[in-house]
Amino acid sequence: MGLDALVPLAVTVAIFLLLVDLMHRRQRWAARYPPGPMPLPGLGNLLHVDFQNTPNCCNQLRRRFGDVFSLQLVWTPVVVLNGLEAVREALVTRGEDTADRPPTPINQVLGYGPRSQGVFMARYGLAWREQRRFCVSTLRNLRLGKKLLEQWVTKEAACLCAAFDDYDGRPFRPNELLDKAASNVIASLTCGHRFEYDDPRFLRLLDLAQEGLKEGSGFLPQVLNAIPVLLRIPWLAGKVLRSQKAFLAHLDELLNEHRMTWDPAQPPRDLTDAFLAEMEKAKENPESSFNDTNLRMVVADLFLAGMVTTSITLAWGLLLMILHPDVQREPSWDPEIDDVIGQARRPEMGDQVHMPYTTAVIHEVQRFGDIVPMNMPHMTSRDIEVQGFLIPKGTAIFANLSSVLKDEAIWEKPFRFHPEHFLNAQARFVKPEAFLPFSAGRRACLGEPLARMELFLFFTHLLQHFSFSVPAGQPRPSSSPAGGFLVYPSPYQLCAVPR
Repeated sequence: MGLDALVPLAVTVAIFLLLVDLMHRRQRWAARYPPGPMPLPGLGNLLHVDFQNTPNCCNQLRRRFGDVFSLQLVWTPVVVLNGLEAVREALVTRGEDTADRPPTPINQVLGYGPRSQGVFMARYGLAWREQRRFCVSTLRNLRLGKKLLEQWVTKEAACLCAAFDDYDGRPFRPNELLDKAASNVIASLTCGHRFEYDDPRFLRLLDLAQEGLKEGSGFLPQVLNAIPVLLRIPWLAGKVLRSQKAFLAHLDELLNEHRMTWDPAQPPRDLTDAFLAEMEKAKENPESSFNDTNLRMVVADLFLAGMVTTSITLAWGLLLMILHPDVQREPSWDPEIDDVIGQARRPEMGDQVHMPYTTAVIHEVQRFGDIVPMNMPHMTSRDIEVQGFLIPKGTAIFANLSSVLKDEAIWEKPFRFHPEHFLNAQARFVKPEAFLPFSAGRRACLGEPLARMELFLFFTHLLQHFSFSVPAGQPRPSSSPAGGFLVYPSPYQLCAVPR
């Protein structure tokens, strides 16, 4: 084909792409659509977004356009909500209309289907409601009765303390041990099994989990989600999400082993037993979401979310302890731990009500750490109105939780670590309405009760047994965050000295 023939073809393609672009941005010309920066042809507002520091980027756009503003990421319309009023109106008041998730076609390569979407990224519908109800009910049953969850967490906290003690006061990075402890709680919950910290299969599972979390936000997955027809190319689809596929294969091994020991005549030992019992009940119902594929998806969701959120929050907590030795030496804290728990027994959840300062510190770690600043994406299932703006059906919504957790109008010292945010004048624990690290509404984190249990028991075990400090001769670590969608503390070392 000659150059003369290529020119009209290129012009035709350019006109076609321009028309497609104009079609996708037509909603921003509608009355009362949220304002936002002007999108560029083909790119939208990609150049306006700093994906390495999304909260700061959103705060700057908020100052220009207000609490509710719009973006266009390539051809995807997005509305960003900022501040407590806008977030609560969208996620709670209009919760039924904003509970959907944007489609993620790339998940097809992992085996996701209409009734096998797991629970966290599942589209809003019958399958999601079934799985959400099942997970909440199972967690509640395991917390009650024999208090299995608390026993698992307490046992793991003791193992974590023993691993810290092995360093004998020498400097080390705690992140890997925190990952192992948090993962073992989820392994106990889902499969009734904990791993030794040096188990090769366990270490491989954790490596794949970490790699899988990183690869999901890579460039190629984003392209395939934006242009899903490319997933029909076998060699291209085969190159993506390799770590996640390998992680699921490892989970399959664990679940198959567990299935061999399941006795339907006995009460469920863990979540997998409970799921298998539901599968047995639903085996004549082809529309049920209780199937083999969804079992692995639900367990994978719980494993990844439960490991990462708890581990990162504890890593923030220990960093903030060595950066704020005054908090560790707070006159009300040591007597609180010693008087309520002492050194002879392990902490229990019943102790929490008698430990307001400890509870305040843990909540302030969550607020300051702010580990999921932009929340999980939502999507409108019908046209809605938020703060006077009209948001059309099918629009992706991001709730900027950071704008709530660090709102200067609500928190006395929003950008500083200040446990007194959660104490009243009588030194009693209080929780402001703006404390939303677990989000809100129908899609609020279903694992919140487990996470709160883990954070309290792990943290009090550690502070009961150790004093934490910056290693001698090392510079004071930074409290600046690292990461993108998940906000990690910058790498650091600490010394754990027995109390």
